Parts: sequence; C-alpha cells; structure tokens
Amino acid sequence: MHQILDSHKEEQIVPLFRLGFRPFFLFGALFAAVAMLLWLGQLNGWLTLPGIANPLWWHGHEMLFGFGAAIVAGFLLTAVQNWTAYPGVRSWPLALVVGLWMLPRTLLPWLGEENTLLMAADLLWLPLCAWFLAKPILITRQWRNLFFVPLLLILTLLNGASWLWQADWTTVEHLLITTVLLFTTLIAVMGGRVIPFFTARATGQEKAAPLLWLERTALATLWLILLCWLLLPTQWVTSIYIVPLYIVAASLHLWRQLRWHLWRQLRWHLPPTLAHPLLWSLHLAYLFIPLGLLALAAHSAGLPITLSIASHLLSAGCMGTMILGMIARVSLGHSGRALQVGRRITGAFALVIAAATMRVTIPLFWPAYTLHGWNLSALAWIAAYGLFVWVYTPILIRPRADGRPG
Repeated sequence: MHQILDSHKEEQIVPLFRLGFRPFFLFGALFAAVAMLLWLGQLNGWLTLPGIANPLWWHGHEMLFGFGAAIVAGFLLTAVQNWTAYPGVRSWPLALVVGLWMLPRTLLPWLGEENTLLMAADLLWLPLCAWFLAKPILITRQWRNLFFVPLLLILTLLNGASWLWQADWTTVEHLLITTVLLFTTLIAVMGGRVIPFFTARATGQEKAAPLLWLERTALATLWLILLCWLLLPTQWVTSIYIVPLYIVAASLHLWRQLRWHLWRQLRWHLPPTLAHPLLWSLHLAYLFIPLGLLALAAHSAGLPITLSIASHLLSAGCMGTMILGMIARVSLGHSGRALQVGRRITGAFALVIAAATMRVTIPLFWPAYTLHGWNLSALAWIAAYGLFVWVYTPILIRPRADGRPG
C-alpha cells in the first residue's frame, strides 16, 4: 500500500492543484455558466462570437466535451486515489492537463473551429487523463475500475469526430446525442454505486440489497442503446423497431431507482428527507434517465417529441442535475467539511432542475414561446452554476479544513 498522506509535500503545492476535483470542478462549473451566457447572447442576437461559424455546434460541443468531460475527469482523477490508495495526479502535471483543457475553451470563440492547434489541445487532454487514471489502476490491479479508461478514449474519438464533421449538422447531432448517451451510461454505472449508499446513510436505513439480474439487465440495455448509436445511422436508432428497447430500458431504470427507497422515506419521514438536498438532487437527476429514454421512444414512435427535447432530458436534466449534486457533495467530502449545504446550494439544485424542466416543457406544450423557454432555462442554468462558483470557490482554492493532504 502506498502512502498517500504526505503533509510536507502537499504544503509545497498550490491548494487548487492538490487533487483533480479542485480545478476541474471550479473551472468546469464556471465555464458552464459563462458558456451558457455566451450561448444566450448568440441565441438572441445580442452578441456575435467572431470565431464561431456554427453556434449550434459550439453550444453542443462545449457543454459536452468542455463542461461535462471536465467534471468527469475531475471526478475520476479524484476517485482513483480512493480506489487504489495510490497518489492521484497533482501539482504541475495536473496543471498541464487543466491548461490543455482550458486552451480551446477560452480561445475557440475568437480563433474559430478551423484552428488545428485548438483541436489538437482538445484531443490531447482526455487521453492524458486516461493515462493518469490507468496508471494507479494497473499498478494496484483494480481491474473493476479499468473500464473508465476506454470510456475516456471513446469520448476522445467522439470529440474528434465532432471536430471533423462540424459542418454537417445531421452527423454532428447524431454524434452529440451519442455522447449524451455515453455520459448517461456512466452516470447510471456510478449512480448505482453511490446513490443507494448515500440514501441509506442519510435516512438511517439499511442499504437496499441490489438485485443482480436487475442491475445487469438495466445497465446492459443502456450499453446496447449506446452501441446502437455508435454503430447505426440516425434513421435506424430512431425507427419504430427500436422503441421496445427504449421502453424496456426506461422501465428497468425506473424500477432500479424505486428500489433505492427514497420514496418510502419521503412518505414516512418527509421533513428529515427534504432536509437532505444532497440526496434528493441525485434521485431527481437519475429520474431524468427513464424520462429521457421514454422521450426517445416517443420520438421513434412518431409522436411530436423532437430529438432535441429527448436529448435535453438526458443532458440538461440528468447530466446537469447529477453533476451539480455530485460536485457539491464531493467537494465537501474531499475538503474535510461536513456534508451539509445551505440555502444557496439548495436553491442551485432547484434552479438546475427548473432549467431542464423549462427547456423541455415550454417548447413541447407552448411552441409559440420556445425562445422564451430557452431563455428562461439558460438563465436558471447560469444562476445554478453561478451559485456553485460563488459558494465553492473559497472551498476549492484553500487547503482542507481538517489539515489533511488533498
């Protein structure tokens, strides 16, 4: 077992770069708010980004490969230290990876999508994360967690494809939805590990014993859907023939979530449960998975639900809410603080859920007010992640409250 608690060495490192969650959570959340503000400006004609010829591509690409991928990287590069008891990447190597991530985020709006240097930087930082993730896993033979490495590489390939085919919106939309499904699958895997444990811990109940067949089948349906989107054209994965797969997957994941017992706690212990926003935010985030899958089924069955609506249930809804809930919790735990949030972060959870809800329901039920729905959704999103940056910046740039390394 390697010694990972070396206080003297840690004191020589700027606190922001002592572990992966710190810079990636802080800058990722800040970018989520700023990028959405710029998108709102473009959407309403208030501003023009000189380097962006295709705003739709830029918005989708940056929210997934910029914001989403940064949070996943921060989470994995932090979690691997717990999994393996081997020091995670820190100091100047971590700063290098963050710098490579930041370069295209800051310069793309001004230098444009055709800049090969920005594309190269954007395609390099995730493989570097994969290397820093794989090294301790291989050394300690933690094979169970090795599958995250090829996921990062697949994410890199999807990123490269989105750069190459950015001018073809039909292809890009397919690639972006495939990426959303990849994130959704990752959330389903990690959610099944942590949400039942968090629920039991917060409510004082025993952790729900998993049904192995249900766990394996639910995840297998998501992997199969992801594989279909990776290998088949859009008209095939949105045809009537794949509707049963979406419905079965949605049903299994809803059943899986119901077995985590939050709803029983809501019924019998309403005030205590509602006092745990770090818990209900994760459950509501997971609920967007079956909702998004059902929306894909409805679209494929010919009902008036667009791919945009279905994909935003999974991206703005599942990803946006789960990310905010997890980074709020992980940042507290890994900075030596109590797992409690105040009104501002509770309000942020409500705002990000409202953002996803308005993004989907207003265009669906009141199409004449679609632009208003997008605007309200974007403003709620900006406020939600802006609140996170406001509250958590002092936490993420300072040493741990308990004096331990990390």
